[in-house]
Amino acid sequence: MMYNTTNLELNSRLVVKLAGEFMRYIKRSIEDIVERTDRTFKCVLITGARQTGKSTMIRKLFPDRKYVSMDNPFTEEQAREDPDLFMTLNAPPAVFDEVQRTPGLFRYIKIKCDEDVRRGLYCLSGSQPFELMRGVSESLSGRVGIVELGGLSLREITGDTFDKPFLPTPEYVSERARTAKAPDNLWNIIHRGGYPALQDDNVDWGTFYASYVKTYLERDVRELSAVHNLDDFRRLMVAAAARTGQMLNYSNMADDIGKDQTTVKNWISVLEASGIVYLLEPYSASVLKRAVKTPKLYFKDTGLAAYLTRWLTPETLATGAMSGAFFETFVVSEILKSYANRGIDYRYCVSYYRGKDKRRVRTAGGITETESEIDIIIEENGVLYPIEIKKNANVSADVTSAFKVLDEIDGKRRGMGAVVCTCPHPGRLRENIFQLPVWYI
Repeated sequence: MMYNTTNLELNSRLVVKLAGEFMRYIKRSIEDIVERTDRTFKCVLITGARQTGKSTMIRKLFPDRKYVSMDNPFTEEQAREDPDLFMTLNAPPAVFDEVQRTPGLFRYIKIKCDEDVRRGLYCLSGSQPFELMRGVSESLSGRVGIVELGGLSLREITGDTFDKPFLPTPEYVSERARTAKAPDNLWNIIHRGGYPALQDDNVDWGTFYASYVKTYLERDVRELSAVHNLDDFRRLMVAAAARTGQMLNYSNMADDIGKDQTTVKNWISVLEASGIVYLLEPYSASVLKRAVKTPKLYFKDTGLAAYLTRWLTPETLATGAMSGAFFETFVVSEILKSYANRGIDYRYCVSYYRGKDKRRVRTAGGITETESEIDIIIEENGVLYPIEIKKNANVSADVTSAFKVLDEIDGKRRGMGAVVCTCPHPGRLRENIFQLPVWYI
């Protein structure tokens, strides 16, 4: 498929390309997981959104392997038209990048894997997981280990080598304190986002994201989701970004963009599957009869969400009406990255709770009633760890009153809770509740 390319896209691609060539390589926390997976399986598949650094990391980890990119039209055509010859010319160990562009190749990779007893034959990568997963599940089941690479975490940006998944236990907090350090400007990091190219200050923020959105729409969305009007889908992206940190309301979003709910649901699933957004599911337990069953929507990259909602500077974002939602989005994303970077599928251990029963909360204006909510629940070995997220530096234990609802769940135990905020140092709000700076994630 041919694309019409604007001067904006050409210029921004050049800027990003040059930045990628000259910027320092940032070590990724997941590198040892990729290497271990490569030693364990015949194939390792690295998925993730565009521009998260998959190709750069692969070249760093496997410099001696033949690297083949399906983004090259000639290579893509060869793999499609004569896969037998293609596999012969690109014998393992080899790297196939953007492999989702040639889904027919998966069964030929399977044949090669079955013929060879060695491990680490192929490293596959791609930025369209929803198409990738279909080919993998049908052809490479049992032969491939799947690794998700997200944007840079705060740990990676600041050069912190701590690699444990976040958990608000005394042991974690004690170990984390050895390397945790407050960033110079947290809101600059939240606003700029976690894409590796943007860690070079010479890369213009607006130009990068303009190119990113255009490329994502014209490549991933147009090719794989049968969207006929890309402007409508772009409006859906903006509407979703404006709701980051909120419960997903398809009806409200459909009214915003003038589409039916079925279309909105399908398009949200495209955003989710391609790594743009994450839907945080509610905690399910039969005893929590009044719990809300709707997922919450979070953008995985706060910089992209800021670009779409036109918060153009860190200062306006930090003081604007959406600052709380963006801070919560950033914290949730950091928690998810801490698990993904250890090869742990966070979908099975992270959730949230919101109940229809009202609770009384003391605020500066007096006593108000609000629905009970726990922003994040992390489950490990039958223990539930509740997390509240507040952008303020000063927090009180009152905001954790909903944590008690977890005591009602049979067969589970409530562990230490925490309020993640911008306080300067960790401390205890109660015997079983920490207050933790965001950089302790």
